[in-house]
Amino acid sequence: MTQAWLLPEYVEDILPPYSAQAETLRRRLLDLFDGYGYDLVAPPLVEYLDSLLTGAARDLDLKTFKVVDGLSGRLLGVRADMTPQAARIDAHLIDHDGPTRLCYAGPVLRTKPAGMSSREPFQIGAELFGHAGIAADLEIQELLLASLDSAGVPDARLSLGHAGLFRALAEAAGLSEGHAAALFAALRGKDVPEVEALSAALAEPWREAFRQLPNLYGGAEALQQARAVLPDQPAIVAALDQLDRLFAAGSALGLASVAVDLSDLRGDGYHNGATFAAYAGGQARAVALGGRYDGAGSVFGRGRPATGFSLDLRQILDCLAQPAARGGILAPWGDAAELRAKIAELRRAGERVVVELPGQEAPRAETGCDRRLAQTDGGWTVQ
Repeated sequence: MTQAWLLPEYVEDILPPYSAQAETLRRRLLDLFDGYGYDLVAPPLVEYLDSLLTGAARDLDLKTFKVVDGLSGRLLGVRADMTPQAARIDAHLIDHDGPTRLCYAGPVLRTKPAGMSSREPFQIGAELFGHAGIAADLEIQELLLASLDSAGVPDARLSLGHAGLFRALAEAAGLSEGHAAALFAALRGKDVPEVEALSAALAEPWREAFRQLPNLYGGAEALQQARAVLPDQPAIVAALDQLDRLFAAGSALGLASVAVDLSDLRGDGYHNGATFAAYAGGQARAVALGGRYDGAGSVFGRGRPATGFSLDLRQILDCLAQPAARGGILAPWGDAAELRAKIAELRRAGERVVVELPGQEAPRAETGCDRRLAQTDGGWTVQ
């Protein structure tokens, strides 16, 4: 190969100083999750395909790389999302009667990028199983906002929606699977002309309901408007009631920058209740996604209420200012006991000490050092 250094499209290295910044954020977020009582799990990178894509998670099929297992001959899938894996762990491996809090951090791989992003997101998330009440949703939303604040993401805001609302409208309107998928994609992309074209042949009140969805965003007034313009169907009213309670409770707890957007739809298929997306200043694409996916573990033997969120650490880095070089101390090579003791002392104190190897003196800029360890009359000192 004449260009052996080339990587596949939308796959990239993370280089210094961004790689160090990413690792610092990973540790910080996992420590934050631990403070809320979330236990870290580490699911495998590959599983049998029928395990990864069971139930509603089959929507992940087109995003999942498939390989043949050389041992069993069965199809394996490289994980494209860790949420279904967490649901499997809760349902099959952790036998808690009460709520279970799990978190995870690791790379996932997708066959296609989302926009211009990497096909190898580094996914960090938290999932709460076993509680169907609004308190669980609020805890997850609070944890997400705390995560973005801890990472230093500017101007974070939360957009609430409901996965069941679109499904209720699609079923009541009698949409075919293909028609519903096309309309779902148009709404998710905020393509109002396409929404109008796809709903043109529908009977009222369904045609007007789909056309109104992109306009139903904002504060509590958006939910009031939704009750006025959407059909008075039990499933639709139930979804709006849930959002009303969630919005009011979040406001009472002081969750800042929370709004409603009824056309902000999730696309992975397992969400079936209240959902949310987090946005940051300067980013058009959501930096985190989450919501209800009750019953996702039923195929593994235990379908429990569940809610959670995940974010892509690579995308979070794009929201932040360029990290400053850490700096360090450049030390000469030598076997003198005093010199080696001083280097060890500095490293124990948290300093980064780079030793110049004999005959390999490099420009100081390449070492990343901004100081030097030099011998003086008083011994070895940092200059």
